[in-house]
Amino acid sequence: MNFEMWIRALKAARAAASVSQEGLATLIKWSPSLIAAIETGRRRPTMEFAVASDEALQTGGLLAELLKEADRERGPSWFAAWRGYEQEATRLRAFEPCLVPGLLQTEEYARAVISAGGLQPPAMVDELVAVRMERQELLREQLLRQEDPTQCVFLLDETAVRRPVGGPAVLDAQLGRLLEEAQLPQVRLHIVPNSVGAHVGLGGGFVLVELPDLEQAIYLENAARGHVINGPETVRLMDRKWDSLLGEALSTSTSLDLIRKLKVTP
Repeated sequence: MNFEMWIRALKAARAAASVSQEGLATLIKWSPSLIAAIETGRRRPTMEFAVASDEALQTGGLLAELLKEADRERGPSWFAAWRGYEQEATRLRAFEPCLVPGLLQTEEYARAVISAGGLQPPAMVDELVAVRMERQELLREQLLRQEDPTQCVFLLDETAVRRPVGGPAVLDAQLGRLLEEAQLPQVRLHIVPNSVGAHVGLGGGFVLVELPDLEQAIYLENAARGHVINGPETVRLMDRKWDSLLGEALSTSTSLDLIRKLKVTP
């Protein structure tokens, strides 16, 4: 299952219901230009779009199920479960000790990270970078939606904003991206300064999400793969780690001042 097949399924569902692109736009309250972009492959469909189209075209949830299947086939198989949590999150908190979090990376920075060591063939690097950029696009839609936008807090160790991933120019552009993202009202960014010394996050990064039903889940990644955990004891432990790290971090304004000082170009 790929997105071309999903697009064909959407067009077939529209034809069966005798609904034009403009008609579907009216029914689901999305712009006709966005629907045209999705049907021509220029924009990736979101789960919100698939669910709304299922309801409007009375397809019994087919488009949503097909989109889940298409998502599962992109990127590492073990990451598929987390994508669902990420897309449904009402609140997302992420800590990274060494790198800028994937959801905030520029394309050049992401490519440098994914291609490091030459362990991935070029085609796989391209695919993984594309998936990461799509995840960012989905998150931006969640941040900007009018009702219940996702709230995000990113904690970075100072090492992450100093390491010249991809070279000085790539890092400089990445710092600029962090400053841009931090302007969104739903995004907060904090840096844990090197002066703190040892802290509870040195063992590795993690992501905490809260879902609409108040369920919480954690994403942990090691050198080989990632794991989704929602056991209450682990969630409580990571919550305590988060509180400890946030207590050591600089304020948002001071964190952004530090990034501005590190940035070479205006």
